[in-house]
Amino acid sequence: MLSSASSTTTALALLLASVLPQAALAHYNFERLIVNGEATDPYEYVRSTTNSNSPIQEVTSPNMICNQGGNDAAIRARTKTYELAAGSEVGFDINSELGHPGPLYVYMSRAPDGVELSDYQGDGDWFKVYALTTSHIETDTGLYWATFPGSQGGAQNFTFTLPEDLPTGNYLMRGEHIALHGAGSVGGAQFYMGCAQLAVTGGGSGTPGPTVKFPGAYAEDDPGVLIGIYWPPPQEYISPGPPVWPGECEDHTLNSWGQDSDGDCNPMAQ
Repeated sequence: MLSSASSTTTALALLLASVLPQAALAHYNFERLIVNGEATDPYEYVRSTTNSNSPIQEVTSPNMICNQGGNDAAIRARTKTYELAAGSEVGFDINSELGHPGPLYVYMSRAPDGVELSDYQGDGDWFKVYALTTSHIETDTGLYWATFPGSQGGAQNFTFTLPEDLPTGNYLMRGEHIALHGAGSVGGAQFYMGCAQLAVTGGGSGTPGPTVKFPGAYAEDDPGVLIGIYWPPPQEYISPGPPVWPGECEDHTLNSWGQDSDGDCNPMAQ
């Protein structure tokens, strides 16, 4: 007969054996660009990765820019640049659902004048143009995420509108989802991202900002990076990085590809 301690150990081993494969299957990549209701081929305009679908977990890593492999010369060279107008509806299609709780952000970085996007490694300034965080917060159970409805399955795509005041130029557009299921300890947050190459035309005269660098935008102890999301139930979420330009707003409802958008700055449900 197994002792109580042995029984407990066996039960924990069985639990881990069932959970770990599911965690691996919940990984994902940003692989297709969406523009005005149409999606491109996988990695046609989005830089591919060399780490399969694994996350980045060190906020100081240069892989925080465009994922592992995203700045490799061969990958940059074969990625096309999509020409579109400021004010277009854009987004990313994910190769699997966003299978973990956490926020979603989009950053952009303009390549220096005269530099082809295939030569730009994203070492310049980045600004945030979209944020999708909590759908609502409940006193007893904490944070609910717009990308993870019902805490049972995640979104597989999203869209938003490029600012009309975005100046004309060549940009990297970086989609990012932060998975917070293990973020109660340092290094536990998982960062999933992908960079699309865009040539923006018909732009405005805005001044995007504030700006940050990757790596450098986040610290490992930022309250939006180091957070226990289960117990005690948190009653707020503080986004890491800069506020959204323009308007400093956060969205709380998902805009799905193929469905009418309700805008990019909806209030959180009460």
